[in-house]
This record gives sequence, structure tokens and C-alpha cells, in this order.
Amino acid sequence: MPRITTAPEPLADDVARRQRRYLVQMGIRVVCFLVSVITWGHVPLAVSLVLIVAAVVLPYVAVLLANAGRERRDVDTTFLDPRQIDPGHDRPGTLGGGR
Repeated sequence: MPRITTAPEPLADDVARRQRRYLVQMGIRVVCFLVSVITWGHVPLAVSLVLIVAAVVLPYVAVLLANAGRERRDVDTTFLDPRQIDPGHDRPGTLGGGR
């Protein structure tokens, strides 16, 4: 029985969150490209090249993160009744009891 605190995020919320993150990353890519074009002759060439490389690499990273899917929870959510793990003191019908 899943507990309310460990219930997975609704699919619509998960998709919306990933879309927002992707759009922010693509906005950063556009800014990197525009800044590299605007500053091409005015700053050291290395600065413009780093911005162009960032504009080329960001789509790959953004797609990887957007397609990562829903995060898995490694927490065991199995509910155990404490009475089931009681040694039972030789009571028939319980774990560890009556042979």
C-alpha cells in the first residue's frame, strides 16, 4: 500500500516540469548564440567560441534531461504489519511460531 508521502508525481505535472526545464535550457542556448554573434569582433575569440560550443552542446544535454523520464524512488514502500514479524512464542498460525 503506497503512502501518500511516497506517491509519485502526477504525469501531467512531471511533463510540465520537464517542458519548462527544456524551454529554459533552449532560452539559454539562444542567449549564448546571440551573445557570441554580437561580441564576435569585440572580445577575445576564445570567449565567442566558448559561447558557440555551449550553444551547440546545450540541445543535446536538454534533450537528455527532458527524456530522462520520471525519477525512480529507491525507498522501499512495502508496509509490514509489526504483528507479522513477531516471533509468536510458539503460537500456531504466526510467523516463527508452532511447528
